[in-house]
Amino acid sequence: MLYKSIVRSHLEYANAVWNPHREGFIKDLERVQMRATKLVSGLKKKCYKERLTALKLPPLKYRRIRGDMIEVTNTYDDNTVQLDINSDTRTRGHAKKLVVKRCRYDVRKFSFSNRITNILNSLPDEIISAPTVNTFKNRLERFWAEQEVFYNYKANITGNKGLNL
Repeated sequence: MLYKSIVRSHLEYANAVWNPHREGFIKDLERVQMRATKLVSGLKKKCYKERLTALKLPPLKYRRIRGDMIEVTNTYDDNTVQLDINSDTRTRGHAKKLVVKRCRYDVRKFSFSNRITNILNSLPDEIISAPTVNTFKNRLERFWAEQEVFYNYKANITGNKGLNL
């Protein structure tokens, strides 16, 4: 409880802006949670995935991806984030698919708008068309509950078409 209220809030602060993309940075952040879960009595000898499962605590990588999906459902000012909705009416899946932009440099490649495009496009229509943000969160949690990334920070989110993201 103490970890969730004090430590994790600092690790997740402004995560849409500074989301790490290198494995070393992701592991450095995850080590904080690894250490905190070892402090719980009776879980010290278990592996990290078992500790997360016992505590019903998702890894920080999952929380960052989930946070990005929640952010994109909120209304944005057009001057801050450029999200190009695919105007082709023959798209498979939902009608709010985003255009995947090609980038030459990592600064743009790992920016918020490019980072969320493939993940958002892989979601089914019943999640995207949620009427409220809370409904979206609940549907997204249920959809991703079977994903390996729910308790394993090294795994990737896979969409309904088998895409690795």
